[in-house]
Amino acid sequence: MSLINTEVKPFKATAYHNGKFVPVTEADLKGKWSVVVFYPADFTFVCPTELGDLADNYAEFKKLGVEIYGVSTDTHFAHKAWHDTSDTIAKVEYPLVGDPTATLARNFDVLIEEEGLALRGTFVINPEGQIKLCEIHDNGIGRDAGELLRKVKAAQYVAAHPGEVCPAKWTDGAETLKPSLDLVGKI
Repeated sequence: MSLINTEVKPFKATAYHNGKFVPVTEADLKGKWSVVVFYPADFTFVCPTELGDLADNYAEFKKLGVEIYGVSTDTHFAHKAWHDTSDTIAKVEYPLVGDPTATLARNFDVLIEEEGLALRGTFVINPEGQIKLCEIHDNGIGRDAGELLRKVKAAQYVAAHPGEVCPAKWTDGAETLKPSLDLVGKI
């Protein structure tokens, strides 16, 4: 069953954020747009490139009213140690959520049970707490924050403009489509 349009399941976790350990629950993902980005593990190879890319684009996400949550099955203590020792991760200003019980990874269906690690899962959640985008990669394939930003803008546009949809490669300000009988077979 797809997670699209389902509500985020209840959870309790601890994140490393702005030099502190802070609680995070499903309630934190409501009331604004949220992006949850799962990655396999701290102190690895592709993961810091992705988290750094998100950090470099974080201001753009914030302008859209979006909070990012990085999540791995590491502890919040490991997140702090990584933040303190990696120049790339030191740039991260969004919460890094510890999921050592793998509750979140199971809730979002990205857990690799035999390894205790998460796949590279990206989830865009609307202010009502519903998952609007779900993308899962093999752990060898890194993601692009710029493309995620484009998809968030499209999700926000569709939410604000009922009856319109965003075509492939849609960018902010470009034409959208209004599905109707008149459009069938004409695209």
